[in-house]
Amino acid sequence: MPDTRIPLRGDYITLDNLLKVAGIAHSGGAAKLMVADGLVQVDGAVETRKTAKIRAGQVVQVGAERIHVITGLPGEDELPEQGG
Repeated sequence: MPDTRIPLRGDYITLDNLLKVAGIAHSGGAAKLMVADGLVQVDGAVETRKTAKIRAGQVVQVGAERIHVITGLPGEDELPEQGG
């Protein structure tokens, strides 16, 4: 599966919300279960904090699916503004 690039607005997005927005989890609850079960890696390390702050430049992986979080460009509205 190809890597997904998600533009970020604001300083960060929480891990559970990122999984939902990227379409890997169908709900926030499902995303939290994935994290709790140790299925999610951030920058190559298992992440167990459901609301870890994910910033531009980080890579989140669930199985073979990778999400590259990039700096959002002006006018991009794909992610809700969260932090900062």
